[in-house]
Amino acid sequence: MTSVNVTTQKNTVTVSTSGQSTVVTATTAGPQGPPGDFDLDQVAKVDKSVIYYDLAANQFKADNVHTTATLADGGNF
Repeated sequence: MTSVNVTTQKNTVTVSTSGQSTVVTATTAGPQGPPGDFDLDQVAKVDKSVIYYDLAANQFKADNVHTTATLADGGNF
């Protein structure tokens, strides 16, 4: 019988076989990278806000100006 134990801070992998070949692949998420150049003003966000770019403010916004209800005259999404 072959036993393999791999232990890290949060993960433990145990493989027990009875004469059979077993392949185990364990992966964990790596560190998240920086968010990039995406400045999002969402202070005034409301239900069903749509993200849009405001050239005058030079930033992306999600607020009550553009929502799924205001995209089309009387439209529903």
